[in-house]
Amino acid sequence: MAVVAARQRRSPAIGRRTIVRRYRGRLTCIRGSVFALLAGLILGGGLGMTVSTPAAAQSFTYNPVPPRPTPPRPPSDGQMLVQATEVDYDYNNSRVSAVGNVQLFYNGTSVEADKVIYDQKTKRLHAEGNIRMTDAEGKITYANIMDLSDDYRDGFVDSLRADTADHTRMAATRADRSSGNYTVFENGVYTACEPCKDDPKKPPLWQVKGARIIHDQKEKMLYFENAQVEFFGVPLAYLPYLSTPDPTVKRKTGFLMPAFSSYSAFGYGVEVPFYWAIAPDYDATFSPRFTSKQGVLLQAEFRQRLMNGSYQIRAYGIDQTDPSAFAGQPGDKQFRGGVETKGQFALNDKWVWGWDGVLLSDYYFMSDYRLSQYRDPMGSFLNLPTEAVSQLYLTGVGNRSYFDARTIYYLSFSGNQGQVPVIAPVIDYSNVINHSVFGGELSYKTNFTSLTRDTTAFDPTSAAAFANGLCQPTSADPANSINRANCLLRGMPGTYTRATAEVDWRKSFTDSWGQIWTPFASLRADAIDTSVVNQPGVSNFLPTGESQTLRMMPTVGLEYRYPFINVQPWGSTTIEPIAQVIIRPNEPDAGKLPNEDAQSMVFDTSNLFSVDKFSGYDRVEGGGRANVGAQVTTQFNQGGSVVAVFGQSYQLFGLNSFAVADATNTGIDSGLDKSASDYVASLAYSPNRTYTFTTRARFDEATGNVNRFEAEGRANFDRWSVSLLYGDYAAEPDIGYLTRREGVLASGSVKVANNWVVTGAARWDLVANQINQYVIGAGYVDDCFVLGANYITSYTYVAGNTPPTLSHAFMLQLGLRTIAQTSTTAGGGGLQ
Repeated sequence: MAVVAARQRRSPAIGRRTIVRRYRGRLTCIRGSVFALLAGLILGGGLGMTVSTPAAAQSFTYNPVPPRPTPPRPPSDGQMLVQATEVDYDYNNSRVSAVGNVQLFYNGTSVEADKVIYDQKTKRLHAEGNIRMTDAEGKITYANIMDLSDDYRDGFVDSLRADTADHTRMAATRADRSSGNYTVFENGVYTACEPCKDDPKKPPLWQVKGARIIHDQKEKMLYFENAQVEFFGVPLAYLPYLSTPDPTVKRKTGFLMPAFSSYSAFGYGVEVPFYWAIAPDYDATFSPRFTSKQGVLLQAEFRQRLMNGSYQIRAYGIDQTDPSAFAGQPGDKQFRGGVETKGQFALNDKWVWGWDGVLLSDYYFMSDYRLSQYRDPMGSFLNLPTEAVSQLYLTGVGNRSYFDARTIYYLSFSGNQGQVPVIAPVIDYSNVINHSVFGGELSYKTNFTSLTRDTTAFDPTSAAAFANGLCQPTSADPANSINRANCLLRGMPGTYTRATAEVDWRKSFTDSWGQIWTPFASLRADAIDTSVVNQPGVSNFLPTGESQTLRMMPTVGLEYRYPFINVQPWGSTTIEPIAQVIIRPNEPDAGKLPNEDAQSMVFDTSNLFSVDKFSGYDRVEGGGRANVGAQVTTQFNQGGSVVAVFGQSYQLFGLNSFAVADATNTGIDSGLDKSASDYVASLAYSPNRTYTFTTRARFDEATGNVNRFEAEGRANFDRWSVSLLYGDYAAEPDIGYLTRREGVLASGSVKVANNWVVTGAARWDLVANQINQYVIGAGYVDDCFVLGANYITSYTYVAGNTPPTLSHAFMLQLGLRTIAQTSTTAGGGGLQ
């Protein structure tokens, strides 16, 4: 053995001995694999964990060894460095001993201990006393005693505690490693919870104990024998056998935690998912649901990730044992099922394409078995969509441009499939020219839409139509009862195709007085082809048969702003009068063409200064118009702001598009259907980050009556938050709202403890004086445990003395990090 030493002396007791005192020597005869062996036993055999000070195996305590100063890491040059108070060489017995503040370095790994002995005859290394090992990745291992063979295959550690990089922990009275693969932890305890900072000896929130915990390093599995699950040190569940992937595994074939559900349609259900990690890039999950009323619902999902994207396919199927439970409904059949799929792939850094697809045996299948969107009962409070979307799309995003093309098929969950359109395709493109044109900004956009619908979609607007079903094709005299006095034509039967192109130019400049002038001009063209099927009542709204229309809309206008700024010691106020003048011809064929995408019309300060206030392309605003108003903004030096907007719109000349009734009466009762519109106002006050207050209102131009009013307040504190929304809306009989609507929506959450949150929400119909929806819930979330419970109740009120219909749902979610996550859902409907 060659060493570099400061002094040497002979010892008659053990033969020649070389002593190095407080000096770093270089050893070349001790095999470097010893350090890999340490990593193999503790890091490899111990779940990739770093071992800390020993702890009792009965529960976790945290008594960390005071850290020693870490010496500079030497280069990974393949040689071993030793530093100790004393290094002894016993040549007779072929032993090397390092005693006192021992530090060993090899290939980026260091070991510190009170004493290290290496026996070259038995090829074992023995370390004891405040052992600390730091590997090349920075993982630290602590132990009291280690005894290892240098072939990586055998060894033991007495009384250990292990902490992984992902914050999982294990303790055991002893760990034995054999065959270079298996590590057995005697009287082991496992948890993913952090120790209590105030009382480290306190049991963690949850832990799993086992008489033996076996780690199979090759399979990356943990096997618990005689396992018991404890919460706060109290045993709650006992399992003679439990297996789970070790914390280093992200994907592993095996059974997942079961899920429980109940619903009136299928009774009680238990899902037992099986996950199959087929390859690193794709997997499958099989989730049979065993129900008490309808047999076994088979579910399977396949997922694959490719270099440029991913896709998934989900299939369902059930051979119902009692189809008569759905008598009179689409579900009254023996076999029911469906397929869902979606995917998205990147063509490059700007373009992606993808799809969503749904195919069902019947439209009630998803809701009857609480699948897809219906899997989450909270959806009933959040107003789930009434149809599923199947689409194929291509999207591109540039620095100043956007392109989107897609074909869409809507699958109705309500049974009105014929009234849902098939859109094939809809194409949007917009671009802003990246250089000035005539000193201003030039942009253009296009839209192409083609849709087909089999059956007319009508909505009632009169009390008689609501009560007697006059807008149904099955009514006694649909040709006469379905008319503009009773109904709206929400969707035309036949084929509707429109191509739109619009170019826009605008330029802003500020004069010497600080006035801001913005002239603008635009030209829009629409080519429309319609083929309207003559179904009962349709001719009362639209011309039937085929027709073609070319619609042009040139527009010029000027916007004026003159901001006045007043600066005070407490802040600043900006008063900005705003005026717009828009000149254009009348809307061509106003009210005579189908309206599919511009049916929503809410007039408020957000669109007061919009050149075209319609929400879609199927309608275009025409006639001369002036929009005037003012915006006042106050900023406070100590934080907070107030923004107020008030204004009105005037029809200067020509035909008022909002006063012309189309098949959906869009614009009627909007406040814009008069020569002088209703007044609109908004006020937003945010004194700080905690509070926000917002009001929006529309007042009748002649009487000052409130036609629309909303007030919202929000408060967010460290431990709780609350929001309150009040709405008051005047009757709009022309679009089907026969009575005034008034209500309050309140929601809030309270952090009752460090990790506990209680939430709630309720909606109160002030006109009916009834709470028509509420939800309450509680949840616990920390670094290792998730618990959530929600209860949702919704009431549907109808006219007359009919009792309200009650539907309710309950969801419970439980998760133990790295072990399992499960959920339970229950729901019902039609209760009175």
